[in-house]
Amino acid sequence: MKRAYIDANIVIRYLTDEPWEMAREVEALLKAAERGEVVLMLDEITVAEVVWVLSSFFKASKEEIKENLLTFIGHEGVWMADEAGVLLALTLYADLNVDFADALPSVRMFKEGVPDLITYDKHFDRLPGVQRVSPKDFLAGD
Repeated sequence: MKRAYIDANIVIRYLTDEPWEMAREVEALLKAAERGEVVLMLDEITVAEVVWVLSSFFKASKEEIKENLLTFIGHEGVWMADEAGVLLALTLYADLNVDFADALPSVRMFKEGVPDLITYDKHFDRLPGVQRVSPKDFLAGD
């Protein structure tokens, strides 16, 4: 079976239907994946790029981005190494109003049992299970 990683522009073409001709090609690719003819591999960093492009260039809301990506990732034949983690990060991104690039590592932190995040950004306080600490406080702790 043929396997290939897909780039952010493939996902964006499909989700935005722009340009129309490219979106149709991607649609045909997804149908081939659904039939089991190919496996489309999607990396977490690619999802982060899609989130950024959809929010900054297309001005999509966080909820729209979350729903569209949940649908895309849910297609039969689309494979991700940590699909559950990405889906949770998309939910945190939309529901808690944090950047996707911040939600994704917080999910990994939770899975790995690492509560401390060294940062000055207070918006991390919105993420459950994340304990924000400064470099100084982290070094001073036991």
